[in-house]
Amino acid sequence: MTMQSRRNFIKKSLAGAAAIGMAGSVWAGEMLGPETKRPIHVFTKCLQFLSYEEMAEVLAKHGFAGADLTVRPGGQVLPENVEMDLPKAVKALRNLGIDSKMITTSVNNPEDKFTRPILKTMAELGIRYYRTGYIDYDNSKSIPDNLEAHKTTFEKLEKLNREYGVTGNYQNHSGRRVGGPVWDLYELLKDLNPEHIGVQYDVRHATVEGGVSWPLGLQLLAPWIRTTDIKDFVWEKNEKGEWKIKNVPLGEGMVDFKTYLELYKSLGIEGPVSIHYEYDLGGAEHGSRNPEMPLGEISEWLKKDLNFLKNQFREFSL
Repeated sequence: MTMQSRRNFIKKSLAGAAAIGMAGSVWAGEMLGPETKRPIHVFTKCLQFLSYEEMAEVLAKHGFAGADLTVRPGGQVLPENVEMDLPKAVKALRNLGIDSKMITTSVNNPEDKFTRPILKTMAELGIRYYRTGYIDYDNSKSIPDNLEAHKTTFEKLEKLNREYGVTGNYQNHSGRRVGGPVWDLYELLKDLNPEHIGVQYDVRHATVEGGVSWPLGLQLLAPWIRTTDIKDFVWEKNEKGEWKIKNVPLGEGMVDFKTYLELYKSLGIEGPVSIHYEYDLGGAEHGSRNPEMPLGEISEWLKKDLNFLKNQFREFSL
């Protein structure tokens, strides 16, 4: 990717906006319309090579309702700069009629020096939801002992979130960390207020871990689900004959969107939705600041998955 290609894309976007006049107001009306209960965001890890203004242009062009901003080490907004930079990012978005109702953080320690500044700043900007950081199991302890220890952390986060009027959501991520098997999240959350601590439900990771039983976990966690994220995958064998996970565009993998959205609707799950782009985007999917794929091509993949999810939402009257 070259700086020139990026500038050309942004220039064309701006030219189109100028042609219709009042770009922010028009895009806001087209994208957002009446307040939606499930605004579709893009997880901005794949756009970290852009400035805040350039990112906003891309999202406005395609009709995303919001940006799930990365506010963490290596993200678009660094924790040490959150009080200065998060308002800049949100301003760039809102200037074009886009919002940010959710951010992704590494917050998992109430006593960390950056925890309060992040929560305070997002609250002042009207951002209600944040994704927490992950928590590991201590292999020297039993699973029950681990859960007992982690309950204290979740309780402290709930109390802190209540103080700032925000909600922290832990993502169920496949693997051997807390939240891989979703039943452990129920044990950690069952006595806590979902208005301040809950789950960012990920159907892709739930399918990886749950096979065909994942709907049970979704039903179990439903009262605590306040945000969701969307992506797709397949299992495939590598050259060594080992089964590995491969991320793919929405609708091309193993996620059963029909069953998921039927349950999602019947359980009354609402809140911001974040599309994650984790398949090959020339390194952008890993947060590269200099991806090999041109911005125009990345932009088309963003559009493709957004259209898929919008069509699914329309089909299920969401």
